[in-house]
Amino acid sequence: MQGAGLPAHLLGLECLENEIVTENTEALTNMAELRELGFRILLDDFGAGYSNIGYLRRMPADIIKLDKSLIGGITKDSGSRIIASSIIRMLKHLDYVVVAEGVEDAVTMELLKKYGCDEAQGFYFSRPLPPAALEAWLNNTSSRE
Repeated sequence: MQGAGLPAHLLGLECLENEIVTENTEALTNMAELRELGFRILLDDFGAGYSNIGYLRRMPADIIKLDKSLIGGITKDSGSRIIASSIIRMLKHLDYVVVAEGVEDAVTMELLKKYGCDEAQGFYFSRPLPPAALEAWLNNTSSRE
């Protein structure tokens, strides 16, 4: 980090949601120390497996990334909409930035905005790109704003 001249707040540590991260005192302490140094801590794949939400009140994370399995059915199923909107609202009340993974269409994106989701990623925005194509895509995207 120092060798590259990057400030810590521009770098994030992305951890998968599992018992190793959420129930391990040493892991939680290390994440808290990194956060105090300015690193952003992201909890990835929330809702994909473990999801004991009780740990959220002591998790030293800034960003929670909702697994696509939590948001994939919100355009077709009222139960999925209730679950997604409730989880997003809960995470926002706990002061997390909420990112939805696996967004594949405009309707899903609009629902997530309505629910208060902060950010989203997925094929709706772009498929994975090689570096040269990414640069062209970014230039094209910034010229539309």
